Amino acid sequence: MEGQTIALLGLALCVILCGTGSSFALWRTGTAAAGVLSEDGKKFSKVLVLSVLPATQGIYGFVLAILGAGGLEATMTAAQGWGVFFAVLPLTIVGFLSAILQGLTSVSGILALSKNETISGKLILFPAMVETYAILALVISIMLL
Repeated sequence: MEGQTIALLGLALCVILCGTGSSFALWRTGTAAAGVLSEDGKKFSKVLVLSVLPATQGIYGFVLAILGAGGLEATMTAAQGWGVFFAVLPLTIVGFLSAILQGLTSVSGILALSKNETISGKLILFPAMVETYAILALVISIMLL
């Protein structure tokens, strides 16, 4: 039972921190998007893409927790529980931080889009580069599970 509790703690932290990072970032992008759209509602589709990008880390944390929970057993040893805990740690940390940083990068893109909407495709590249590290952390955590 102790091992299962440790593993559940790691999985819960992953969901909580990835979700918190995404929520914070979405608050920032939503606020910036509202400002741009109050000036020009025709930019909605372009602003929307940049606004929702930081949501993915919360989804990654949720998916990883589902995958990890599928392998939990009541008879897990403490060592096995710590194994799960440390396996999800890469996404827990990188997912939290990359969501916030991706949100800040997306906000900059949204503000740039307000001045020049013809570069909207190029502006997606910058938050997507931040996303790359969340994807790498997800892959490593899945491999470690």
